[in-house]
Amino acid sequence: MASKLLLIAIFIIDIVAFGLAVAAEQRRSKGWPVTDQEKNYEYCAYGTDIATGYGVGAFLFLLLSQVIVMGASRCFCCGKSLSPGGSRAWAIVLFIICWLFFFIAEACLLAGSVRNAYHTKYVRMYLMDNPPTCEVVRKGVFAAGAAFVFFTAIVSQFYYVCYSRARETFQPYGGEAGVGMGTYK
Repeated sequence: MASKLLLIAIFIIDIVAFGLAVAAEQRRSKGWPVTDQEKNYEYCAYGTDIATGYGVGAFLFLLLSQVIVMGASRCFCCGKSLSPGGSRAWAIVLFIICWLFFFIAEACLLAGSVRNAYHTKYVRMYLMDNPPTCEVVRKGVFAAGAAFVFFTAIVSQFYYVCYSRARETFQPYGGEAGVGMGTYK
């Protein structure tokens, strides 16, 4: 049976990663054009930059969770053989899906954090017509990361349970490996 302590620890780490990703979506930077004191030019002013920290935190917690699960399961490639059957088949499928969801979640969180930290430095002089573009991270980037953190959490839990079942039910052949010989009459 799978280690309940490990499953609980992974669940808590994944919940923290999900919460940080949702918080990053809620607190992403917003920009607006501001006029200087002498009214010679406009520049972009940005609000709080805490979403970058939340996004990086979610990135690191999800990475920690994945490392623990893959370390406990020996990344599916090391260790003793798994018993053939449904548990091994599901473990293989869930292993692939887990890594796919993990890469998508990490890409969303990393891209959102980098984009949120970027602030345009453009200024507009008053003789020009176009106001400065105050670019910010698009709405939903951190939300997509949070959704894939959630999917990764679910799939990694099921993967570890299926892996544990397949690992524990394996019974190597304990009989004689050679051909049995009898007396010749």
